[in-house]
Amino acid sequence: MSPSIGRVVTAMVTPFDERGDLDLDAAVELANWLVENGSDGLLLAGTTGESPTLTESEELVLFRTIADAVSVPVVAGAGSNSTASAVEQTRRATETAVDAILSVVPYYNRPSQEGLESHFRAVAAATDLPVIVYDIPARTGRKLATETMVRLAHEVPNIVGLKDASGLPGETARLLSLTPDGFEVYAGDDPLTLPLMAVGAVGVISVASHWVGRQQSEMIERFLAGDLDAARRINEGLLHSYAFQSSDDAPNPIPTKALLRVLGLRVGECRPPMGPAPDWVTERARAVLEELN
Repeated sequence: MSPSIGRVVTAMVTPFDERGDLDLDAAVELANWLVENGSDGLLLAGTTGESPTLTESEELVLFRTIADAVSVPVVAGAGSNSTASAVEQTRRATETAVDAILSVVPYYNRPSQEGLESHFRAVAAATDLPVIVYDIPARTGRKLATETMVRLAHEVPNIVGLKDASGLPGETARLLSLTPDGFEVYAGDDPLTLPLMAVGAVGVISVASHWVGRQQSEMIERFLAGDLDAARRINEGLLHSYAFQSSDDAPNPIPTKALLRVLGLRVGECRPPMGPAPDWVTERARAVLEELN
């Protein structure tokens, strides 16, 4: 059975125009292009979508516009490090016809595990949609403990999955051995897609699927068919492009937007403090695309 939001879910960049304003027409064009090029679902207003610089009203109009424009599942990034804000944005996102909510571990304030559990219970209570928890300790400063996630998975019916960017496949395997049947783990870091599939993940919420969505879909299909050699070969061919996604000099999503501009898609620059892109990124994006062809 296919996972609820698809196997290759693109954490979509948010297009801006020349003034740095939200460009909804370009967002619709990009969303449809991604669906045509391997994306089974779309995540909006995640980190790659520059959620820290989007206003709540911008997020809501983006959710509504893209949910109306595509036929694949749309996931709303509605997290916050304020429980009250996360609850309210989750409630509002639920009214926009999206299919699921992604809620990140509260960042910067480093709550206790008890605080994290209370936070996610409150978020889940604000919606009747499926909720996917997002664990990315490198950005949030706090790892969601396996035991905390297991309790939430067993006790909160609409907490149905995890976007796992913890970088610990062994711990992911332990988590999956303790969660209910049907609990879905998605790789949250492209290079770990195949390793996490090997321990039971159902797919990836991806950045690289902006440019290698079809290849990622084929890799997952080969893995699920038992053709591990083919899956590994495809994965090896993607590793170099994965390394392009982010660096200290050009953090995500600067490289992705540069690559999309090279492809002729209207995405604009990143908003400050991320943008504008360094001069070298465009040439590097061209090289990445040439290496993939």
